[in-house]
Amino acid sequence: MSEDEATGDDAAAGEADEQPDEEESVDLEAIDDRLEDLAADLEDLQADLEAAETEDDLDVVEADIDSFREDLETVEIPEPPETDEDEDEEDEEPAPEEELQERYDEIESDVSDLESDLEDQRGPYGEDVVDEIEDASGTITGTRWTEEGNAELIEAVDDFLDEFNDLLGGSVSLVDEGDDVPEQLDATLDDAVAAVEDAELDADDDAETIAGLLEATDDLQSDIDDATEWSDLAVREQLRREGYYDVLDHVKDFPPEWHALKVHEKRGNVDMILLALETFDSDFMEEHCMEALERMGPEEAIEPMLQKANRRDQAAMRILGTIGVADDEVVDALLDYVDSNPTLQQPAFRALGEVGSEDAVEPIAQQLVADEADVRSWAARALGLIGDTRAIEPLADVLDDDESDRVRASAAWALNRIGTQEALEIVAEYDDDRAYLVQAEAENVDLEPAA
Repeated sequence: MSEDEATGDDAAAGEADEQPDEEESVDLEAIDDRLEDLAADLEDLQADLEAAETEDDLDVVEADIDSFREDLETVEIPEPPETDEDEDEEDEEPAPEEELQERYDEIESDVSDLESDLEDQRGPYGEDVVDEIEDASGTITGTRWTEEGNAELIEAVDDFLDEFNDLLGGSVSLVDEGDDVPEQLDATLDDAVAAVEDAELDADDDAETIAGLLEATDDLQSDIDDATEWSDLAVREQLRREGYYDVLDHVKDFPPEWHALKVHEKRGNVDMILLALETFDSDFMEEHCMEALERMGPEEAIEPMLQKANRRDQAAMRILGTIGVADDEVVDALLDYVDSNPTLQQPAFRALGEVGSEDAVEPIAQQLVADEADVRSWAARALGLIGDTRAIEPLADVLDDDESDRVRASAAWALNRIGTQEALEIVAEYDDDRAYLVQAEAENVDLEPAA
């Protein structure tokens, strides 16, 4: 190839290399122009929104905004060229692509703001009134009120209905049905909701009525907020109003709450003990309430004790055992701790034994080979309490070869407790055992003579 030909080829190559840059420059200029046009269109949309007076006007603006966003999404900003890592970024001018992306992002942010402004300018609607009434009703039914609070609620709803009926031309009145005041007021506000829905209020034609109804519901919610809730009272005042102290002729033990607790336990007033447990923020009173419930074992305490047992409360587990009801929830809650740490296993084993849960036999029997002797002993005694004959064979194995005589004695006790002929015969064979406790269990066997 001649030198002239080589030079010509190099020149052609140089022109080819420069061509994409020229095309890119043209493309960026076109994108810049397009963004300018979109920015101008956005200003027009803002003016249209400000001029809109009806829902129909707003529907037109919304359609235009949707079309604008579709146009905006067709604009593609190319990635900026990679920069040399050695160059100082602070001194480097931003690439044209970066400037275009920044303008694009600004327009996108502005159109999002415009969409929010559109929603703010719509309505309010009849549905907004319904939502506010339902929120007020939910507050009423979801709160515990004092007697004063109930009276204040009735007055608040009555005042609301006066204004509500004037605005809507309705005749909604207080409902005198239901077991308590919140239930009655809930039914009353349900009637108000139905009246609003039946009125089919139009956001344009009935804008003044809707605004008035929303103001009335705001006043209703404020009055509800001001009504006296149960939680507004001091603890002692709460209990006084529930009659907790009515059993006291005089205070023998201090504090009076403890004295009253003793009287309620003596009289079997489980509801008052549970009320005290729920109300007092006192470790002292909680301990005495739990001890009273453990002595009483009332079925009314199952639900609150379940809640506590699920939070790893050992006293609650013991109380569930004392109650002795093999409810599915009770058994499931206790079974969660069968393979736990020894601190929780002990009360759980005992409680499962006392409720006599057959579902607990297999998981507890698996603990007869636990590393800790205490755990094996507790498991054996729990199986004895349950009394299921499936436990005879594993208990016999423990009695035969466990390394701890205390555990073997627990297995012997459990077999005696199961009490079938097979179980008793197994224990009777250990009347000369090396361990006194095992011998004692064997001597307690009362075998019936063979027929």
